[in-house]
Amino acid sequence: MQRKTFLRAAAATVAGAFAVPLLAQSWPARPVRVIIPFPPGGTLDAVGRMLAQKLGEQLGQTFVVENRPGGNGVIGADAVAKAAADGHTLLFNASTFTSAPMTMKQVPYSVERDFAPIAMVAKAPLSVAVHKNLPITDIRSLVAYARSKGDRMTFATGSIGSAGHLATELLARAGDFRYTIVPYKGTAPAMQDLIGGQVDVFIDPILGSLQQHRTGLLRVVGVTSAARVPNLPEVPPVADSIPGYEFHSWYGLWAPVKLPDEIRQRLNAEANKALASDMRERLTQQGLIVTAGSIDDFVRFQRDDMARSLKLITEGNIRLE
Repeated sequence: MQRKTFLRAAAATVAGAFAVPLLAQSWPARPVRVIIPFPPGGTLDAVGRMLAQKLGEQLGQTFVVENRPGGNGVIGADAVAKAAADGHTLLFNASTFTSAPMTMKQVPYSVERDFAPIAMVAKAPLSVAVHKNLPITDIRSLVAYARSKGDRMTFATGSIGSAGHLATELLARAGDFRYTIVPYKGTAPAMQDLIGGQVDVFIDPILGSLQQHRTGLLRVVGVTSAARVPNLPEVPPVADSIPGYEFHSWYGLWAPVKLPDEIRQRLNAEANKALASDMRERLTQQGLIVTAGSIDDFVRFQRDDMARSLKLITEGNIRLE
């Protein structure tokens, strides 16, 4: 009996040892869900769909984008955290994913313990866009106008703790003014209300405001990169008025934490391949900075960026009520 038990245990061990390589070889065995935890529209959705399309073409399998908004991004991210770690459910998200939980009392997952970073895709300079009828033409006039309004000047944000929210907080500190934040469930509805005049200012990735700026529906008065950006050459950086000011949003791909390393490495390689294709030019034309790199590169960047976000959120007492 003891010998039979030993042989069964040994067989189970051998089968387990070979399970991961066999799974990796057959992946993707069916369509892959790419969950974006915010509504359609906006830069996050556009970049995520672009990447999903390229991955599908390269791997010969369908990559289906599924928008799962709600809970400041928590609902969609939690669905990925609880999904099978077999490479068929992925999360595409912005830097909001790592910073927003710092503003909440309770989140059903840990960014660092429950997710495996796969690839950083791009960084996005932000645009400081104002309603077209406001007497604001540059950052200096924005600061002066904000000071004159007390805390009555409204700034939209796609979600509490997002890159745009943190960039707003940093601008208010540097410009020594107060403001009222108006949170939305995604960047698309926030942009609609800026155009409609329900809010005064919206700091968001350039792609979201570029066309509206060009058609006169709103006015972009600054960009948060250190230098001017090619697709908005007429707009000066905030740093021209506030030396040292710089802020970016960024986008990446994650999976449930127990994803086999072979699939994780292959996904990273395929993402980098996509970023070396015509996708690079498309992202660049839309004002984004491509950030292809290794998994380790992404892990280090995420850790450092989370430390910066925590400092801003703690000092600004930014909380989701």
